[in-house]
Amino acid sequence: MFYFRLDSDRGLSRKFILEAIDASLQRLQMEYVDIVYINRTDPMCPIEEVVRACTHAINHGKAMYWGTSRWTAMEIMEAYTVARQCHLIPPSAEQTEYHMFQREKVEIHLPELFHKIGTGTITWSPQAFGLLTGKFDEGVQLLSRGSLKSLSALQDRMNTDDSRNPKDQMKMRELNHLADKLGCSITQLTIAWCLKSEQVQCVLLGALSVDHLYDQLQALQIIPKLTTNISNEIEKILDNKPTRHPLQR
Repeated sequence: MFYFRLDSDRGLSRKFILEAIDASLQRLQMEYVDIVYINRTDPMCPIEEVVRACTHAINHGKAMYWGTSRWTAMEIMEAYTVARQCHLIPPSAEQTEYHMFQREKVEIHLPELFHKIGTGTITWSPQAFGLLTGKFDEGVQLLSRGSLKSLSALQDRMNTDDSRNPKDQMKMRELNHLADKLGCSITQLTIAWCLKSEQVQCVLLGALSVDHLYDQLQALQIIPKLTTNISNEIEKILDNKPTRHPLQR
């Protein structure tokens, strides 16, 4: 379920969540889904209402589990606490952005929380919205996320100075050289790197064709090649390993 902060007609009320689930099931022509994700929190809607709505959907056989997406560690903990106090069903997973240039949340903020409450991490955008593939250098591809009007902000994000600064361009060139040395593409290397992370249970992929998907799945063959030496080489190239603030230790 998506909550867009710019949409005045959408929120995460119980009514909206349950109606959206029913509409999704009708479009999918399915009786239930494995998991329902709640994308972001709604400041106008109590988290307890979200937890109750998701519990209702699960109890009525419309979903097996529910999870959060782009929630903060504090928000996830609040949902878990509400669920335990009210005898409801807590979230099972957090879906969040994770790639070589976006690491702090997955590697620093979530692990300690998840070890306490037992939820998993499902990550998306291993290629950093195409930045790590060079896709946006040649314009938006047909049917890519950046070509969708509702997601045009992704294109703007890739066109910012931060996404094209010389240091990151140099890092991408060095990563491409490393991928060549390993006998794989930069796409396969970035996916394998994400899967290698101890904090990640699943990586979501986006493919434009079946062949594209098969090519991405070859990343599974690259994971054994990410030895300690190779991992250290990647860290040296990236030079952005997040560290916990002394007050958080």
